[in-house]
Amino acid sequence: MKVTVSNVQQAGMLVRAVRKSQSVRMDDLAGAANVGHVFVRDAERGKESIEFGRFLRLLDELGIRMEFDVPESALPFYQKLQKEGLKPLPPRRRYRKETPQYRDDAGEAGQ
Repeated sequence: MKVTVSNVQQAGMLVRAVRKSQSVRMDDLAGAANVGHVFVRDAERGKESIEFGRFLRLLDELGIRMEFDVPESALPFYQKLQKEGLKPLPPRRRYRKETPQYRDDAGEAGQ
């Protein structure tokens, strides 16, 4: 059966409903999907900042398949990206935050 989901709360409710219908305990699902039980709880409650890759593992473990309904015009671009892949991101520049040095009234260096 296909169900349209338009927000994370609906996705979470769907995960919980499927888990309950299969009589799977939350900690058993977490172990099978290699995620923590807190993650499963957060996913089921619709927390917006959960990691998408882990969420996909939950869906897979429950037998839920995700489909995207995209415009036909995007298909050639998608096929090109599949063939060529994505350009790697340039490495991030790391800046060290320097702690300013100061001298107290006695002339000794401090932090």
